[in-house]
Amino acid sequence: MNMRLYEMCTLLAAGENSVAEGSSTLGSLVQHLVAAVVFSAMGLLVFGAALWIANRFAPFSLRKELEEDQNTAVAIIIGASMIGVSIIIAAAIHG
Repeated sequence: MNMRLYEMCTLLAAGENSVAEGSSTLGSLVQHLVAAVVFSAMGLLVFGAALWIANRFAPFSLRKELEEDQNTAVAIIIGASMIGVSIIIAAAIHG
């Protein structure tokens, strides 16, 4: 692996990048697509888990407060916490 990397670096330094471009274009695209799908799935799972935890540990029924009582304050708190979780997930994915 290290020898292959060394050879590619020497080829790129010499200006012969046609070998490196042709072999890695499709592979790089597939790798990025797979990573995007995996990170999206993981992000949705963490997002759902955070919502479940908020619903589980709330001292009242979130569904009742939001749907029946139309409690705007609870909606704002839940929405803000979900935005916070989304920002944390995005930062983790972005690196």
